[in-house]
Amino acid sequence: MSVCDDTGVLKHLATRSRMLQACRAFFDAAGFLEVETPVRIPAPAAELQIDAPSAGGAWLRTSPELHMKRLLAAGCTRLYQIGPCFRAGERGRRHNPEFTLLEWYRTPADYLDILRDCEALLRQVVSRVTGGSRVTWEGRGVDVALPWVRLTVRDAFRQHAGWDPVAAFDADRFDHDLVGKVEPALAAYDCPVVLVEYPAPVAALARLKPGDPSVAERWELYIGGLELANAYSELTDAAQQRARFVACNAERQAAGRAVYPLDESFLAALERGLPPCGGIALGIDRLAMVVCGAASIDEVRPFCQPIGELW
Repeated sequence: MSVCDDTGVLKHLATRSRMLQACRAFFDAAGFLEVETPVRIPAPAAELQIDAPSAGGAWLRTSPELHMKRLLAAGCTRLYQIGPCFRAGERGRRHNPEFTLLEWYRTPADYLDILRDCEALLRQVVSRVTGGSRVTWEGRGVDVALPWVRLTVRDAFRQHAGWDPVAAFDADRFDHDLVGKVEPALAAYDCPVVLVEYPAPVAALARLKPGDPSVAERWELYIGGLELANAYSELTDAAQQRARFVACNAERQAAGRAVYPLDESFLAALERGLPPCGGIALGIDRLAMVVCGAASIDEVRPFCQPIGELW
């Protein structure tokens, strides 16, 4: 799709610009500090299903998370960032290898505090951009002013996939059924839906729930069945985080994927002390798709990589 010839793309870019202005106004009013952190980094966070593009002996970031948490450890209490991130091998109607994330972190906070932030943010953004509280995506109307539904991952999978991923986790089956069975069922709701309490094996950087270490204090947000955000209470224990990175790298090596060096600067920051905090990554491109009613990321982001070409 040509950004120069298609007036629909230009219209969506104007809406996207207003959306970004509304996001910044929200965080500025709430006393958050806007920051910029490196895009080319020496060590990505080790996560099994996320591959960082290599960049001349380093990598392009998949998230600014590690640097932003280092700023928390250094004394920042509220910070946000809107900027480019990258993932290798991801291209489709909802994905582009380069994309834009909004991330924010604050302390003291946990994943439920971040959820309250997110509810307030989306209601303000949608109101300022559309003049109301409803968005329509793929023919489904969703009202962000309605109470947001919360479903545990366990209950959602029991209801829509017929098994309990917390009691007997299976990584391949989990990913397959999440995309093929659970997410389509969430499209039926006329309000945002939040999946909470993810199985511990899919919580690389999240704190486990006190009293129930089988699940993590993590949630993901869906509008019209489209996943928009991933949030959690941050793991602050340096030894646990190191062990998780090492274990994930072993799994990546066994699967034939790149093994990443440990980010020793980040781990040292955890050792010095990271206060209790929560954080979130929200996809700006996907939020723009929902606000604009766009079927593809190509409609809300200029110069997307052609489908079929992968990094």
